[in-house]
Amino acid sequence: MSKLGKFFKGGGSSKSRAAPSSQEALARLRETEEMLSKKQEYLENRIQRELSVARKHGTKNKRAALQALKRKKRFEKQLTQIDGTLSTIEFQREALENSHTNTEVLRNMGIAAKAMKAVHENMDLNKIDDLMQEIAEQQDVAQEISEAFSQRVGFDDNFDEDELMAELEELEQEELNKKMANIRLPNVPSSSLPAQPDRVPGRMSSTSSSAHRSRAASSRRPEEEDDDIKQLAAWAT
Repeated sequence: MSKLGKFFKGGGSSKSRAAPSSQEALARLRETEEMLSKKQEYLENRIQRELSVARKHGTKNKRAALQALKRKKRFEKQLTQIDGTLSTIEFQREALENSHTNTEVLRNMGIAAKAMKAVHENMDLNKIDDLMQEIAEQQDVAQEISEAFSQRVGFDDNFDEDELMAELEELEQEELNKKMANIRLPNVPSSSLPAQPDRVPGRMSSTSSSAHRSRAASSRRPEEEDDDIKQLAAWAT
């Protein structure tokens, strides 16, 4: 049996010790990564230092230069081993993180499934169907009520448009007749005028001119009244 096997066997049975939790294992792996990273940085600095020593001695002191190169080779070998170890630890840490995540997801999904089961135990599919059907019926009733309220409420107003227009024209004609009746026309004399006596020529001329103006004014008055009657008739139509 190898010494490594004896070491792990002598360390005690795995059953006698409780397995660490995933959080503890992740914390230990991160600590190991940090320690190896520091060791890696130290070896890189030592390699650069030994390389500087070898260049310094060169051909002047070959023995010292060779010793520095040998130490550099040992440090490079250790650095390569640490690189491999870090890769292994990183892979193990990622796998453990994924396992922990999957465990938490599975546990939470189990809790959710139990909660859904507890909720559904108090539900009856038949009652749900009846409830949805009742809701649909009430929605239909509400829609019918809304449509009934939205309709215009009116009385029977189907009248004959021609009859209404004829009645309106009669009213307009009556109004026009009333306005025509209120217009006063001039009185026409029924007897002939008396004969005018002979007068002085100068006075006759003045009298005839005044009579002419009176007749012209009386003739213009009926014309103005005719114009008013025409305007009133145009307004009525």
